[in-house]
Amino acid sequence: MIDIIFLVVSLGIILLGAEVFTNGIEWLGRKLNLGEGAVGSIFAAVGTALPETLIPILAILTSSGASGHDIGIGAILGAPFMLGTLAFFVTGIAVLIFRRTNRPMYIHPEVIERDLKFFLIVYLLAIVASFLPTHSLKMLIVIVLVGAYCAYVYRTIKSSHGEANLEEELPVCYFSRRGEPRLIVIFVQIIAALAIIIAGAELFINSVQAVSTAAGVPVFILAIIITPIATELPEKFNSVLWVRRGKDTLAMGNITGAMVFQSSVIPAIGISLTSWVLEPLALVSALLALASASLQYFIIVKTKTLYPAILMIGGVFYAVFLFLSLRAI
Repeated sequence: MIDIIFLVVSLGIILLGAEVFTNGIEWLGRKLNLGEGAVGSIFAAVGTALPETLIPILAILTSSGASGHDIGIGAILGAPFMLGTLAFFVTGIAVLIFRRTNRPMYIHPEVIERDLKFFLIVYLLAIVASFLPTHSLKMLIVIVLVGAYCAYVYRTIKSSHGEANLEEELPVCYFSRRGEPRLIVIFVQIIAALAIIIAGAELFINSVQAVSTAAGVPVFILAIIITPIATELPEKFNSVLWVRRGKDTLAMGNITGAMVFQSSVIPAIGISLTSWVLEPLALVSALLALASASLQYFIIVKTKTLYPAILMIGGVFYAVFLFLSLRAI
């Protein structure tokens, strides 16, 4: 019973941290005179992605033998899969709930289109690396992945600079209730919010593990399905909060920007430190993530927008993986 209480409390902590974080990120964009593209796809995306990226890196560095490498590789591939399927699904539901219509979302199409294009390219390269025969060839992919992310950051910031909506009235900065907040105050608020999110996510994961163990849920299901859902909660919560306020570019950029980061920089680390040989189920998750992202990319290229009902198709790709995972037990 106490673990269930902790589970509920942890969700509240994560939601509180997400609210403080989104507020700080919006003020950071205002201070740096950056548009929603850079704010959502880089600052918000990397900020909320950092906590869960530590999981595979620590698993690789601290665990001995192949098991640690397998856990690390699985976690690296699991993050973009969850974002490209379940996070899309949650965002689509949020739009339908708050607006009660399947009308086009309020996005800057060039921002999301750029994110998805980079994701499809770099993630495909990361998968191809697993089939290369030598580590030297795989290291060439590492260089390309890191270089691609640097190019992505440069293009995103360059295209968003000077696009901040200075006329928009932002909610009062939580750490500075009077007037325009200083940049240092904004940074302190963002760091504090990330600390709250990390603490809430840690409590959530521990509570889920305790509840799952008590309920007799297999460890495999816990590692492959339940824990990744928990680690991606900050992105989902942030996006729901931004959807509620009509900031769809921030909501989607937070997800697609994290997908680019977690399909380039983090796999580059994994390829460098492991043999980078993908198990069948890991390969399936990667292909499903590519399929889900390809669908949204096709829609945004053709229509220059996204629709919540089509975003929800990401849930179908996730359900397919869930079915295959359960069959593999």
